[in-house]
Amino acid sequence: MSKPLTDQEKRKQISVRGLAGVENVSDLKTNFNRHLHFTLVKDRNVATKRDYYFALANTVRDHLVGRWIRTQQHYYEKDPKRVYYLSLEFYMGRTLQNTMVNLALENACDEAIYQLGLDMEELQDIEDDAGLGNGGLGRLAACFLDSMASLGLAAYGYGIRYEFGIFNQKIVNGWQVEEADDWLRYGNPWEKARPEYMRPVHFYGRVEHTPEGVKWVDTQVVLALPYDTPIPGYRNNVVNTMRLWSAKAPCDFNLKDFNVGGYIQAVLDRNLAENISRVLYPNDNFFEGKELRLKQEYFVVAATLQDIIRRFKASKFGSTEVVRVDLTSLPDKVAIQLNDTHPAMAIPELMRVLVDIEHQPWDKAWDICTRTCAYTNHTVLPEALERWPTDLLHNLLPRHLEIIYEINQRHLERIAKLYPGDSDRLRRMSMVEEGPQKRINMAHLCIVGSHAVNGVARIHSDILKATLFKDFYEVDPQKFQNKTNGITPRRWLVMCNPGLAEVIAERIGDDFIRDLDQLKKLLKFVDNDSLICDIAKIKQENKLKFSVYLEEHYKVKINPESMFDVQVKRIHEYKRQLLNCLHIITLYNRIKKEPKKDWTARTIMIGGKAAPGYYTAKLIIRLITAIGEVVNNDPVVGDRLKVIFLENYKVTLAEKIIPASDLSEQISTAGTEASGTGNMKFMLNGALTIGTMDGANVEMAEEAGEENLFIFGMRVEDVDAMDKSGYDAMEYYNRIPELKQAMDQIAGGFFSPKECDLFKDIVNILLHHDRFKVFADYEAYIKCQDKVSALYKNPKEWTKKVIHNIASCGKFSSDRTISQYAREIWGMEPSLERIPAPDDPRQ
Repeated sequence: MSKPLTDQEKRKQISVRGLAGVENVSDLKTNFNRHLHFTLVKDRNVATKRDYYFALANTVRDHLVGRWIRTQQHYYEKDPKRVYYLSLEFYMGRTLQNTMVNLALENACDEAIYQLGLDMEELQDIEDDAGLGNGGLGRLAACFLDSMASLGLAAYGYGIRYEFGIFNQKIVNGWQVEEADDWLRYGNPWEKARPEYMRPVHFYGRVEHTPEGVKWVDTQVVLALPYDTPIPGYRNNVVNTMRLWSAKAPCDFNLKDFNVGGYIQAVLDRNLAENISRVLYPNDNFFEGKELRLKQEYFVVAATLQDIIRRFKASKFGSTEVVRVDLTSLPDKVAIQLNDTHPAMAIPELMRVLVDIEHQPWDKAWDICTRTCAYTNHTVLPEALERWPTDLLHNLLPRHLEIIYEINQRHLERIAKLYPGDSDRLRRMSMVEEGPQKRINMAHLCIVGSHAVNGVARIHSDILKATLFKDFYEVDPQKFQNKTNGITPRRWLVMCNPGLAEVIAERIGDDFIRDLDQLKKLLKFVDNDSLICDIAKIKQENKLKFSVYLEEHYKVKINPESMFDVQVKRIHEYKRQLLNCLHIITLYNRIKKEPKKDWTARTIMIGGKAAPGYYTAKLIIRLITAIGEVVNNDPVVGDRLKVIFLENYKVTLAEKIIPASDLSEQISTAGTEASGTGNMKFMLNGALTIGTMDGANVEMAEEAGEENLFIFGMRVEDVDAMDKSGYDAMEYYNRIPELKQAMDQIAGGFFSPKECDLFKDIVNILLHHDRFKVFADYEAYIKCQDKVSALYKNPKEWTKKVIHNIASCGKFSSDRTISQYAREIWGMEPSLERIPAPDDPRQ
């Protein structure tokens, strides 16, 4: 019998990883050694693994630079419409392997590194995640950048270069402990500082109304220093740019008004200005009205708009002379997409630039503004909506507050004409919320200041029109659209699950990587024993690999034959990790009651970060770890049930666990999860979904057939009805014995014997003020989980459902999402054509 292939030999056989030509490999080795010696000034004898990583990163980056320059040249010459994706978050993860995939360099680099006596996976593990995001919203922005480049759109991602990204999570004695994410400590080989494009950003000051116009004076200036990261499209030679701004104090900061503290203190105080780009706010779906956060939001917007207008006014490549002076055509050449309300200050800032600086009349400026901007809403949770106190705005951005008041007045005049005497409608639709402290509703500002407003899944967009933005929809129905989220199949299939990508390519070719709809060709193989066998085999290999990782990192021995039941996402009450906990306890109690029964073995994994100030979410993590301590150490249970809390869930961990998962938990209360995108990643990677009819789950069930998902629980209509009639948790508690037993165990200290009332606050929430109605879906969830267990015992039927799911994933490519944004919002046409490579002769 031939000995099993090594990982390296296995990788070599995967065609989707690109060809390893001899010249290619030889050049890569030469360049690797050149970088080691001349860029890093290291001899092979003293070089560390990190040196080798940087040498490889620089070698791969060399392949980007020519294409990057050529792409930007191409844009200047063709002068296409450009789209600017403004986001406070870009959750990029690692860059090295994604770049190799998109440039078709993976096998060549693998071979070169192997010939140099090094291990590719070891080098890849040295790279830190760029964790400049909290969760779905930031990761969506990253997928969109990949798709915009792959579709040949002239696109730019604009955000903040946080010095510290999302915190690293440690679990200490069962509790979450945060530690700073110093991701730039060793430098970032993928970014290029561009000091020549530094821009001033103004804060504070006062407004003067003069005969020559309005002046914003006596401001404090902070400089915005841009760092550019190349964004390669998939094998089309396009390389777009993500530009992240870093805050820098000007040289004369605090020195011009010679302060009593003196020179030393003035130089030390530069930190105050530079704190703007220091750290990402770690809240997901929660608004924290802090001045520093508002500064961040305005900082990215002001710097970006200066850049947009500079680029609009200049024309040919490398030219700085102004050629366009008339800003009337701005909407024909520029689209600005606001990723949630975080960059909403772009609307008053664009108006300030057009009216105060470019001296456009208000009505013309407003027409330009609304035709340029579009707004994506990401949540309906009231605690997540941004409502900034007017006194904060008046202090920090006095001119912008004036402009917002003017926008609001004209908006309300229009509404009053349409609905004479309806003062309650005026109050509901105003951007200014009266109350103990006046606030600006940023969502209302975005709707009024944009030509398009979209939700991120069909059900979410429908809820916006029916509830949150109902008044606005009645006035401007043409503004409201849906753009169901998607994920990039490059990172989330080809890169993280090459074995599955190859099995698919063997059946239908590899065009599905750029056109995911082609996966439906797999439907004709749904009963094909060879495919069923291959898909099951890849899943088992992925599970074995992840099992090894788990045993190394968590010191738990797990049963790779067990069902891998996974819920990974931010910890939040609406995502109902507590419902998962109740199922775990119920399963545990059943095994204890009938230990001889043939139970379906499960390894249940839950992972995700809790916002540092979110007490309940941190307590939920403690409950999960406590349940694990009891379950995992009970000899009666053995390896039939294991509970693992996955520490420090991030993009790179997702890339390991998703390909190894059997069951994906998407169990939010119907009407609360705007879309979800993790759900799509699991579906594409051969897991089955247990979920509610919420977010994109609805469309997943529609595409794959509801019989191929495990759908349970209340629909939106049922939740609404229950809100009207009243939700009585005690009724369920008293009626359902298994639920009562589980709750009594949590409350009585069964999972916290040293501190019996540790979880009293969770018990109190669930029994007396649970907005998310966990008990109302408990029975349906348990029954549905029983169906999951039964099907898992029949591997062939399980795998057939898996194939149905994979074949129905086409809609959930971010390429489809971005094509719709381009055509229906931005007025741009996506293209699959390749542009010439740098070494091709120019057309």
